[in-house]
Amino acid sequence: MNDTANAQTINAQSAIKIKRALISVSDKTGIEDFARRLQEHGVEILSTGGTAKALAGSGIKVTEVSNHTGFPEIMEGRVKTLHPKIHGGILAKRDDSNHVKAMEENDITDIDMVIINLYPFVKTMHSGAGFSECIENIDIGGPAMIRAAAKNHNFVSVITDPQDYDRVLEDMDNNSGGVTYTTRQSLAFTAFSLTATYDSNIAGWFANQVEETIPRRISFSGTLKQELRYGENPHQKAALYLVDDSLRPGAARATQLQGKELSYNNLNDTDAAFELVSEFKEPAVAIIKHANPCGVAENKDLFKAYNQALMCDQTSAFGGIIALNRPLTADIASAIIERFVEVIIAPSIDADAAEILKAKKNIRVLTTDEVPDITQKRRMVTRIAGGLLVQDTDCDLLGDELKTVTDREPTKQEVADMLFAFRVAKHVKSNAIIYAKDGATVGIGAGQMSRIDSTRIAAWKAEEAAKEAGWSEPLTIGSVVASDAFFPFADGLIAAADAGVTAVIQPGGSIRDQEVIDAANERGLAMVFTGMRHFKH
Repeated sequence: MNDTANAQTINAQSAIKIKRALISVSDKTGIEDFARRLQEHGVEILSTGGTAKALAGSGIKVTEVSNHTGFPEIMEGRVKTLHPKIHGGILAKRDDSNHVKAMEENDITDIDMVIINLYPFVKTMHSGAGFSECIENIDIGGPAMIRAAAKNHNFVSVITDPQDYDRVLEDMDNNSGGVTYTTRQSLAFTAFSLTATYDSNIAGWFANQVEETIPRRISFSGTLKQELRYGENPHQKAALYLVDDSLRPGAARATQLQGKELSYNNLNDTDAAFELVSEFKEPAVAIIKHANPCGVAENKDLFKAYNQALMCDQTSAFGGIIALNRPLTADIASAIIERFVEVIIAPSIDADAAEILKAKKNIRVLTTDEVPDITQKRRMVTRIAGGLLVQDTDCDLLGDELKTVTDREPTKQEVADMLFAFRVAKHVKSNAIIYAKDGATVGIGAGQMSRIDSTRIAAWKAEEAAKEAGWSEPLTIGSVVASDAFFPFADGLIAAADAGVTAVIQPGGSIRDQEVIDAANERGLAMVFTGMRHFKH
């Protein structure tokens, strides 16, 4: 007769004493100490393969699963725990006489605790392993046992994360070797979250293998990195999760070297800044406020790039985010600490620069080790009521080659500045207007309901910047202008011409394109069409 308790005496809401545990883990962090503590509570331990060897090697008494079931591991370990003596022991309702009878008739004994974490599929995927190796790292028995134990959490404790070992041991110490219902229920939730995440990662990887761009079903998963103080506003709860299917360098995975805790808004703005600055191959600096650029510059001299970016809008740069696509140097660090800055993010920080930044201990300083590949397509997700909007990232710049549509061809310098400005426009909230000169923004208009307003605001901001710097005229004189979408009327282009631009870059495609072209020709402007717009909402 097995050791199952009488079906009439078990209360599933009470602490369930652990008599037998099954351990099968790929992440062996802390498992030997945990198993040793279980044995101190008189728990019999079943185990498989490498886990059994590791435990036995530490002097822990272990019963191999194959000895427990009387059936060997077969098919190179693919089949070892898929057996009635395992799943019956996990799934049986201890307070159901029919279940108890079935266990007795089939010589099935209780398994009161399951400690399992899964084959490292995500790690294998990120290693660049081939298709066959990734397939072999899809766990089958593990998820089946986890789900069985989580379903039967009335009687079974399921542990899938080494972080929960101490919590469970404390419960057992306080309850004569038993685990309370509250703990079992919480562990079951964690377990189902794990299997959902695991399957989501496999499905996402498989979609890429078969080039399924719009799958019939889609899921996204993440692992909690940190709870945030609050969301966009103090009354909103928020947290940062890392997506398991991407190791993309950026704000989410950055290392924080110093400074206050990152907020929701800090992370959102820092991500926007680093993604923008990653657009450029040459050294570049971007300064961001409320997810919009207030200054961007590209220059072989990174210090000059910083100063050019700052000069675009010093007022808005106050309390902003500074992103660099090159290591932060001491000269830039010295300049930065003269101002109020929320966050600095760069691939790395020179040692002498790090020492300088310590003078401003509240500045959050992040390093990423590398710059992301801006051409890498990813899925972006926006939650709306009752659904998800999913799209590819905006990786491209031009629909085709630039097409000059005016009488005057742009100069080589104008083309360079137009491409720079159009690249920045990808990262500015629509309607976006960018004035640029010599590889730097000199006026930015963002997020307006009409394009003419963005055009005028950008010019006005340039005038204000000139006054603050003591210049005789705004830098929009002799600049180029980029529009993220077509000019619906000639008024926007005329306003830009009045601000002093010499060349215009825009997607084209309006029914009034000819009206806009005529206005450009009348003012001697060069204008090119890109054939691709870059709305950002």
